[in-house]
Amino acid sequence: RTMEIVLASGSPRRRELMARITPEYRVAPGTLDESRITAPTPQALVAALAAAKCAEAAARFPAAAVVGADTVVDCGGEVFGKPRDAADAARMLRRLSGNVHEVHTGVCIQAPAGRQAFVATSRVRFFPIPEAELEAYLATEEPYDKAGAYAIQGRAALWLDAIEGDY
Repeated sequence: RTMEIVLASGSPRRRELMARITPEYRVAPGTLDESRITAPTPQALVAALAAAKCAEAAARFPAAAVVGADTVVDCGGEVFGKPRDAADAARMLRRLSGNVHEVHTGVCIQAPAGRQAFVATSRVRFFPIPEAELEAYLATEEPYDKAGAYAIQGRAALWLDAIEGDY
């Protein structure tokens, strides 16, 4: 009998990534209040968020292999999570435009045999984003449920000048 795999996230991007690994997994997002978790660095923050999401789901599925993850954009030490609204998304994207930023993803996997966790960081450089493109992008649904108001797999790929690390 194989162990059940549980993804402690409702993120469409995480579901897509998990489906590339295995077609058989359960989606079990939690009720974690992410705003209550703080840490001294962006890397420590994503590690803590991933661990908390994982622990919450592991308590509900103790016999499963549970995967928790979280991503933030780090622009000069300022953490960009999901934008609150269009103005917040515009502020983030204008800061990223023509600049280098880091994307930190924390992953925590817990199973009956133990727990493993890590943080992966990629450095990303955007071309300058033309204002008309930024406004058109803000009019779509794409920026509003993503850290830093973008996903590199989406329309923001057009702004990608360079990436060091995992795409």
